[in-house]
Amino acid sequence: MMGFGQSWRIGGYGMHSFGGIFMMILFWIFIIMGIVYLVKNFTNNNANNNNSNNCNTGQRDNAVNIARERYARGEISKEELTEIINNLK
Repeated sequence: MMGFGQSWRIGGYGMHSFGGIFMMILFWIFIIMGIVYLVKNFTNNNANNNNSNNCNTGQRDNAVNIARERYARGEISKEELTEIINNLK
């Protein structure tokens, strides 16, 4: 005859006791956290790669603008300006 304490256990081994349920919940929490981490890491890497390409283009344009301003102020010659622009391409 099963007592109250064993009526909710399968075979009396405690597979669905507090410890088993707790371990199952922890298992699924870790699985979900791992999936979320991988998705975030994958999307952040793609975003960083796209931003770095745009950033390099912006830096090159900024350097060209600075060189043109220096040419306009007479700090560098026309040859130096063209050399700077060619080096930045």
